[in-house]
Amino acid sequence: MSVVAAAQSNACSISNGEAMNATNSKQLYIGEGFEGPGVNLAHINVLIGPRNGPAGQAFATALATPSTGHAPFVIIARPGVPTKPLTLYVNKAQIANEFHGNATWGASQAGIAKAVAESLQEGVLPPEAENDWAIVSANWVNPACDDLDAVYENNYRACKNAIRAAMFGLPERAAVFEAAAKVSNPFYTPKA
Repeated sequence: MSVVAAAQSNACSISNGEAMNATNSKQLYIGEGFEGPGVNLAHINVLIGPRNGPAGQAFATALATPSTGHAPFVIIARPGVPTKPLTLYVNKAQIANEFHGNATWGASQAGIAKAVAESLQEGVLPPEAENDWAIVSANWVNPACDDLDAVYENNYRACKNAIRAAMFGLPERAAVFEAAAKVSNPFYTPKA
C-alpha cells in the first residue's frame, strides 16, 4: 500500500470533512517521501511542529548556520509570498551547475511550496500550523537531473507524502516489517 493510500485510510480526521486537530499532539512530526525514477527522483525528509518546539529550533539553527554549498532558504510560492507554514529548504546536494541550481531553487522549491500549501488547505496540517508551526524540508535533487518538470512533479509528490507520513505516523509497523524483510533502495539491493 502506498503512503498516500495508507494515509487516506487512516485519515479519519479529514475523511469526514473535519480538519485535523492537534490538541493532544506531539511537538515534532517526522516524515519521509521518495518519488520518481532515475536522475529526476526526489527524496525528502521533513521535520514539522510548533515554532516553539524542536522543529522551530531546527529551522532557526539551519537558517542561521549555512555551510559551503548548503544555504537554507525560506520556500516561496511566488517572490514575496512564502508558503505556509513557513518552510525551510535544506539542500542535501551541493549545487553542481546552473541547471542543477535551477532545478533546486526553481522546480524543487515550487513543488514543495505547492505541497505544503495544499497540505494546510486540505487539513492534513492543523489550522494552527499556518502561523505557529515550522517545517524543515531536507531535499535531494540529483546534480545529474535533466528534466525540470519531472523534478517539480517528483518533489511535489514526495513532499505531500512526507507530510502525510509525518502527520499520520506512516508507514504502519506491518509495512515497515514487510519492507525490511526485502530491504532495497535505488542505490543498493542485497543479494538474496
